[in-house]
Amino acid sequence: MNLIPIMLENEWVRLEPLTEAHRDAMRPLAADPEIWSLTTLRGDGEHFDAWFDLMLAAQETGSQISHAIYRKSTGEMVGHSAFLVISPANQRAEVGWTWYVENARGTEVNPASKLAMLGRLFECGAERAELKTHGLNKRSQAAMLKMGARHEGTLRRQVRTWRGDLRDTVWFSVLRDEWPDVKTGLENRLISPAES
Repeated sequence: MNLIPIMLENEWVRLEPLTEAHRDAMRPLAADPEIWSLTTLRGDGEHFDAWFDLMLAAQETGSQISHAIYRKSTGEMVGHSAFLVISPANQRAEVGWTWYVENARGTEVNPASKLAMLGRLFECGAERAELKTHGLNKRSQAAMLKMGARHEGTLRRQVRTWRGDLRDTVWFSVLRDEWPDVKTGLENRLISPAES
């Protein structure tokens, strides 16, 4: 598996590999505390620079590739998502650290972003894509199931959040031989946006 940072795009979104040049534009988007209510780290307000620095540092080590997400219909930056825990030897990576501004949630942005990212991952030789979320994040879990990802289970009290509580982590995956059906489902949702 040879996953390197490149711009990803389709008819609906453009995902640019994160650089220092994105910092000032992303800062006000990340200011919404709702984005960080169920995460392990905070990235709103005074916490933004430390979070952004961590995203860039992980990218430098090759363990993560972060993206600034743009909605093509408006040209506006609307969120962030990353490939993380990249494991070439095991031909797998996780898609995570995904968040969107309020007016992009429940729109074409998430299925289009997943279409671009998962497509790139399997194109680069992955056998497995992983996704996870907080046990309380029912919206994210529903989106993963709707996308066609397989629910694998819950790791109870698996990681500490920024608030200090231990979260249950719910895991999902898409395997290479499942990708064609998942891809078709995402494309159909984008063709019929009322169902996104």
